Amino acid sequence: MANTIPTVTLNDGNTIPQLGFGVFQISPADTTEAVRRALDIGYRHIDTAQGYGNEAEVGQGVRAAGLAREEVYLTSKLNNNAHRPADARAAFQASLDALRTDYLDLFLIHWPLPTRYDGDFVSTWKVLEEFKADGRARSIGVSNFQVPHLERLAAETEVVPAVNQIEAHPYLSNDEVRAYGAKNGIVTEAWSPIAQGAVLDDPTITDIAAQLGRTPAQVVLRWHIQRGDVVFPKSVTPTRMAENFQIFDFALDEATMERITRLDRGEDGRTGPHPDTFG
Repeated sequence: MANTIPTVTLNDGNTIPQLGFGVFQISPADTTEAVRRALDIGYRHIDTAQGYGNEAEVGQGVRAAGLAREEVYLTSKLNNNAHRPADARAAFQASLDALRTDYLDLFLIHWPLPTRYDGDFVSTWKVLEEFKADGRARSIGVSNFQVPHLERLAAETEVVPAVNQIEAHPYLSNDEVRAYGAKNGIVTEAWSPIAQGAVLDDPTITDIAAQLGRTPAQVVLRWHIQRGDVVFPKSVTPTRMAENFQIFDFALDEATMERITRLDRGEDGRTGPHPDTFG
């Protein structure tokens, strides 16, 4: 079943599975089994972060699944207390040690933090360029970067981020940031793809789901896939993990895609903190 997952080609020539499994807010005690089960279902892309506190358990789950390291796409993200170059280098090595791997497929700056570190995320990005150059990170990217943040990186650094992981769902399409990414070869990854569950009871979503004989979550995840974004839903419920994986045997027509897109509420739909102020 893993072969049914499409891949997206990044600007550095590497590919990323378009569907992954997210471990945000999964307790360390539950993470190993959740990751093992996800990999057994067919997921081959695991998204974690230093700030989630479960990197070691993600590594344990990969090993418990009995898969070779190169069969699993692993992403982690830099902790917000480690933006200074020396701290970033130490934190990255700590991630490798926790996961018990000698490389990451993708490593991200988790937040731009423009109100901290004198607003200097550029020097942090240049450290990630080191990880890319020495092969310990196959690809590097950012998370929660707004267009001005991306423009600053373009003006002051050499490597264009491979991805930008941002909050995106039917209530927050985040199309300005997505459009900048599309124009500049930066793939969008959508976190909180179902708005922390808020969109699943939306009458438009439930109506479409009923018409198609699908779950509301499957409909929303399919919308993300057809928009071209990378998405990684999170659930520790085995049936939902399997349902979230089963989104490649149907398609939404153009009119249905537009019905979902019209649910956008702009900033009123945001469920997480705003990148311009989060510190």
